[in-house]
Amino acid sequence: MGAVVADTHAALWYLLNSQRLSANAAAALDGATQAGDPIYVASVSLVEVVYLVEKGRLPEFALERLNAALSDPASGFVTASLDLAVAQTLRHIPRDIVPDMPDRIIAATALHLHLPLVTRDPDIQKTLIRTIW
Repeated sequence: MGAVVADTHAALWYLLNSQRLSANAAAALDGATQAGDPIYVASVSLVEVVYLVEKGRLPEFALERLNAALSDPASGFVTASLDLAVAQTLRHIPRDIVPDMPDRIIAATALHLHLPLVTRDPDIQKTLIRTIW
């Protein structure tokens, strides 16, 4: 399959073996790891997970699992930084279609890296970003 960018929910559901992850999404993430290609997680996803844990919307172990995967080179998970190039690419993600800033950053990360985004987000799926779900 090749490298992919995983949206926050897709990365967590994959790491937690959730049934909420679609078969296509699971296959794309499995394919990346089996090929030795990275699964990129936008740095804003880490911030988002911390925030959701603090609000009680996610359990602490979700953050621990994500941190462990990103700390283990063998996991295939790699952090994609929010840098100047991603910030400049953000202008190509229409705010009227994807109004949520973290979602726009995640989509811009995928667009900048020229990789598909594993996401079930219907707003992002309306853009020109190549998505898998």
